[in-house]
Amino acid sequence: MRSSKFLKAEQAALLWDAPGLLAGVDEAGRGPLAGPVVAAAVILDDRRPIRGLADSKTLTALQRERLHDQILARALCCSVAHATVEEIDTHNILQATMLAMRRAVEGLRLKPAKVLVDGNRLPTLDVLAEAIVKGDALVKAISAASILAKVHRDRLCQDLHAEFPHYGFAGHKGYGTPEHLEALRRHGACVHHRRSFAPVAAALGRAAAAAAAPAPVDLPVIAARYGDGVSLIVNARSGP
Repeated sequence: MRSSKFLKAEQAALLWDAPGLLAGVDEAGRGPLAGPVVAAAVILDDRRPIRGLADSKTLTALQRERLHDQILARALCCSVAHATVEEIDTHNILQATMLAMRRAVEGLRLKPAKVLVDGNRLPTLDVLAEAIVKGDALVKAISAASILAKVHRDRLCQDLHAEFPHYGFAGHKGYGTPEHLEALRRHGACVHHRRSFAPVAAALGRAAAAAAAPAPVDLPVIAARYGDGVSLIVNARSGP
């Protein structure tokens, strides 16, 4: 059953536009097994257009980096925020994403008259808001937000890689790739893994089971020689 918060936050498509500034909002990092979820809010400047804005998933890393710098230089204002791994595990990933989005909007230097959010859910905001499915491909301000959020999170994953290189965060960005799952199997989970996600929970369960297993007992070795040169070597407990 949906919470009253989401019932209150969800709105039908608005049939009129509020006069004033328009902010686009998007997130990055809902699906990975590790790291925070990141959200960005952007108010573009119509007098300083940015060419090439698009859904961040359709752009190369180099294109995202170039556009990231242009957005920061030309937008009226931008804000990037995140929800931590602890918040994800405490509230669930959807609630944490809404929290990161709300923080991003609240972090804007200028207050928007209306907020357009990618997807079909809205965070609780004190301004008019509309959810737009595939908005990151349809609304330039949302495209800009998707680029900022993606670049920011990718850079965070580079930091995680420097701290824990054996997981390969720089490559898979925390997603559940075969390489990441194998690293989880071999090394267990680190402090940046989302413990509420099934593959991480399974790795923690394996580690707990291994820790609870009784340690092997070192027993003296007894060798007995039989006929035809056949030997039997067994472990046996020493007698009194």
